[in-house]
Amino acid sequence: MSDTPLRHLAVIMDGNGRWAKQRGLNRTKGHEKGAEVIRDITAYCAHHSTIETATFYAFSTENWKRPKIEVEFLMKMLDKYLKEELLSYQKQGIAFRAIGDLSAFSKPLQQRIFDTQEQTKENTNLMQILALNYGGRAEITAAVNKLIEKGKSVVTESDISSALQTPYADIDLLVRTSGEQRISNFLLWQLSYSELCFTSTLWPDFTADELDKIIQNYHQRTRRFGGI
Repeated sequence: MSDTPLRHLAVIMDGNGRWAKQRGLNRTKGHEKGAEVIRDITAYCAHHSTIETATFYAFSTENWKRPKIEVEFLMKMLDKYLKEELLSYQKQGIAFRAIGDLSAFSKPLQQRIFDTQEQTKENTNLMQILALNYGGRAEITAAVNKLIEKGKSVVTESDISSALQTPYADIDLLVRTSGEQRISNFLLWQLSYSELCFTSTLWPDFTADELDKIIQNYHQRTRRFGGI
């Protein structure tokens, strides 16, 4: 049985499009429903006794390949989500943080992200991280280049960890919905010794109750971190 508290939860939210297709709906309806689920899962994490950070894979560097109209919708939805969630962040003591290359977003959206981070940075109940235009390889590459620019000729694991965009505790548990069983270039460094859970539930159907059962299962696992 794991005696390691679950402090950092990471989630790959997958299946919005398939959920919509199964119902004969436009893919955007799946994304809208998926945004509601992020709210529910974040609230669950904020009230959990040990979870300190919840990181959600919201938009990858590869997602730009999707139809332009869908990408534009996702950008507008993100802006709306942050605007509407600000009061909830404050009430629940949630600090918002974004990781990824935000320079590809419009200036107004970048400002919305920055403002939300600034206005919630003193909150301590939970850190909600959205990975936006994010790729794990890109994050590691940027960290190494940052160290080179500082004059480092030899780097340690500690150096790289401190130079990443996510200098938080390593991830304890990764959950991916929709039945896909891969990590898709997400938090490659931080997932080194994470426990993994793949559920066939599509993200819009995912619930706090299912997450609670997954966490119960997590506590039944033995985490050896390379030892015996």
